[in-house]
Amino acid sequence: MPTDFFGRVMAVFSRYGVSMLQGAGVSLQIALVGTIAGCVIGFAVGIVQTIPSEKGDNPIKRGILWIVKLILNIYVEFFRGTPMMAQAMFIYYGLMPLLNINSSILNAAYFILSINTGAYMAETVRGGILSIDKGQTEGAMSIGMTHVQTMLYVILPQALRNLMPQIGNNLIINIKDSCVLSVIGVAELLYKTKAAAGALYMNFETYTITMVMYFIMTFACSRLLRLWEKKMDGADNFDLATTDTLAYTSGMYRYPDDRDKKEGV
Repeated sequence: MPTDFFGRVMAVFSRYGVSMLQGAGVSLQIALVGTIAGCVIGFAVGIVQTIPSEKGDNPIKRGILWIVKLILNIYVEFFRGTPMMAQAMFIYYGLMPLLNINSSILNAAYFILSINTGAYMAETVRGGILSIDKGQTEGAMSIGMTHVQTMLYVILPQALRNLMPQIGNNLIINIKDSCVLSVIGVAELLYKTKAAAGALYMNFETYTITMVMYFIMTFACSRLLRLWEKKMDGADNFDLATTDTLAYTSGMYRYPDDRDKKEGV
């Protein structure tokens, strides 16, 4: 075994590098699936939470909407207020056997991370929708749009761009927090790291490799998401081509009058 630190790191990586890379792939896979599914859940819950309830609505409709919102609020508060490690243990070792649900460890990990992310995204989406000026909704309603049409074509396209940084944050957090799923036996990066460190009794060197792997994954994802945000922003400057004399965005456009024609201008 080499005596210098870098040599010992390379020695650990040469023995367990493939195993740790496989664990990193599992971590990234779980994070991607959990973030995408969590965003879908969060958007659905956030949209329902912002459905307006007017006094003139049918009492049955208002009652059903109140019950649905109450259930969704309980879901959001529960999963935001409890640690994901406890949720994983409760669901995999308690709830699934109780309901006689047979699921693989990987599918259970997808489910746990998705519903956890969905709870956080629900509040993010709700805040993003409420941040859009009310005049947008009023304008859509004034031309006969329903609430669903207003959400799909007016509010959500504007809110999505504002939510992109938070979606990126959730992905990065999920890459790191996927390590807690090792408590139910998910063979992700930290699970592989513990096995390597225990076999070689070289914690410092092994966890150094793990930290570098986590940093590479999170940094690469953050850069890619930043590029996606810029793509959504479009060009920095927009030039409107117009023939309206009252529009100055493209410079003044002057229609030739009869006098100019006579003067040969």
